Amino acid sequence: MESSEQIEKFQGFVESTYSKDLAEAVEKGHRCLNLDFQELMRYDVELAEALLNSPEDLIQAAEIAISQFDFVKSNIRARFKNLPESQYVAVRDIRSKHLSKFISIEGIVRQASDVRPQVVTAKFECPSCGNTISVLQLDSRFKEPFRCSCGRKGKFKLLSKDLVDAQRLVVEEAPENLEGGEQPKRLSVFLKEDLVEPKMEKKTTPGSKILVMGVVKEVPIILSTGAQSTRYDLAMDANFIEPIHEDFSEVNLSPEDIVRIKEMAADPKVIENLVGAIAPSIYGHEKVKEAITLLLFGGVKKTRPDRTSVRGDIHILLVGDPGAAKSSMLTFVAKAAPKARYIAGRSASGAGITASVVKDEFMRGWALEAGAMVLANKGILCLDEMDKMSDEDTSALHEAMAQQQISISKANIQATLRAETTVLAAANPKLGRFDPFAPIASQISLPPALINRFDLIFPIRDLPNKEVDERIAQHVLNIHQDATTMNITVDTQTLRKYIAYTKQHINPRLSDGAIDEIKSFYVALRNSGSSSERDIKPIPISARQLESLVRMAEAAARIRLSDSVTRADAKRAVELLKHCLLQVGVDPETGQIDIDRISTGMSSSQRGKIISVREIINDLESKYGKTIPIEDVMSEAAERGLTADKIEEAIEKLKRSGDLYEPKKGFLAKI
Repeated sequence: MESSEQIEKFQGFVESTYSKDLAEAVEKGHRCLNLDFQELMRYDVELAEALLNSPEDLIQAAEIAISQFDFVKSNIRARFKNLPESQYVAVRDIRSKHLSKFISIEGIVRQASDVRPQVVTAKFECPSCGNTISVLQLDSRFKEPFRCSCGRKGKFKLLSKDLVDAQRLVVEEAPENLEGGEQPKRLSVFLKEDLVEPKMEKKTTPGSKILVMGVVKEVPIILSTGAQSTRYDLAMDANFIEPIHEDFSEVNLSPEDIVRIKEMAADPKVIENLVGAIAPSIYGHEKVKEAITLLLFGGVKKTRPDRTSVRGDIHILLVGDPGAAKSSMLTFVAKAAPKARYIAGRSASGAGITASVVKDEFMRGWALEAGAMVLANKGILCLDEMDKMSDEDTSALHEAMAQQQISISKANIQATLRAETTVLAAANPKLGRFDPFAPIASQISLPPALINRFDLIFPIRDLPNKEVDERIAQHVLNIHQDATTMNITVDTQTLRKYIAYTKQHINPRLSDGAIDEIKSFYVALRNSGSSSERDIKPIPISARQLESLVRMAEAAARIRLSDSVTRADAKRAVELLKHCLLQVGVDPETGQIDIDRISTGMSSSQRGKIISVREIINDLESKYGKTIPIEDVMSEAAERGLTADKIEEAIEKLKRSGDLYEPKKGFLAKI
């Protein structure tokens, strides 16, 4: 087919199908016209086939055809979407036969460079004869004319150059398309002109999943000697980009699935059935499984009128003895959730979890690379062996868990990435196993600020108990004997569809009964401390736990496919929180729930004693001067009803914090 014939056919195609869209694009000042490949197939099969086999010439013909319309003043690009499935190629399957063919690939954006201008054509003038020479700039190296028609070689004067905006993405295969232990393959994708406009750039941020239609080209590799290698690198010149939402909203549900989900929700024991479907190979741990079920469904994200938002994701931390099946639960969740990532502590760095800035060889600048937290946006991050991570790496999680975003300020990149991710973490206690004689809270070796961001903390203790041990052994051995003996109430595929359906359609709101239930629990627990004015009241629960209760109650209502959170849902959330607080947040001295044990690492009764010692020293300072005998401090404390060992402990803490020192033996002084 001659090029003039191609242009004519494209002109007829645009006129018959897209004349309205083209007029609109010109009116609004758009620089591209999106053409549907399926429409082109209906119009002319031969033309469509030619486009797939030699896309560069045909796309150029389409653009010339568009520019020949009278009302088109500027250059408008032709973008083709909706390619047939036969043109879809996985990144790992791209071979030399695909070069210069029109194909589509799918993957996750791992890196995005800055948008920079690139030369397309340059005009030169010959100093000898004044002839103008135009040179197309197709390679990465700037080309000058070799010789002029008058015979002159070299030293041509540059008159002008045409620049377009360009950006490089690195697209990586989606993890769900991989088999076994395969390393995901990557491909560079180059975007130009209208594909890097600000509204398009939002769709190609690191972490987003995209479908790219374009032409695969070979890129010459220059060896260290300066010569060109016989091997080539691959890159794709993008023609059209389509974002894919790969979270719960992507799961396709058939009418039969929806009927089945509604039938399951009608069962009064629906929550118990779903709890039974969580990690059926693990015996027991009912409360933990119930919490994980609520975590999978999640609460409702709310955006207030002042543009601040309240997260709907429930974060859970499992701290337990080795061999208590924590990792098995995490692996189950990573496979069951519609979008999830599993990472283990020792092998994860702060940059790998959040995002990193890497040097970009192609564009000579810095590029942003998304980490696991960003890639699991609107999904779940399963973080195992959290105690093995360094403090610098765990500190990267603070902002991501509370504000649900990750701010990067490195090199010349200032960016904010979205991380609406639920975190399910597992850790071992400080000494590897729980000490039965020490309080649990003191054995969790994580920063208090991070622990405070978890809605629920479950200590999983592995204590010998003849009856329980017998049942666990029987359960494990039965599964080893025959894997089909597992009593699975709901299979993983149905569970995934159920979660997707509820997140797409169900956004419950609190009823008056639920508000009343949560409020009465909160107020009663807040004011259940000691009554005397001198004692510091323990703070049993803070507003953070109040929000946790709301999120869990909403998740329970979601499971029932209800638009209203009832009193029963609120009671379920209260029971779970109580269960966790009674194990982790109880002050051993007063026997009362004290959230400070978790959030600050020091209970209020301990803090009260330190304040009492400070008061005593201030009173005695006016009597003795700077140096105060320890004996007098002890006797004064005994009068106030404090025991000697508690006072010694408080003095030791004040010495360590640098408030007191011992100028000579048996005496104290303030610093």
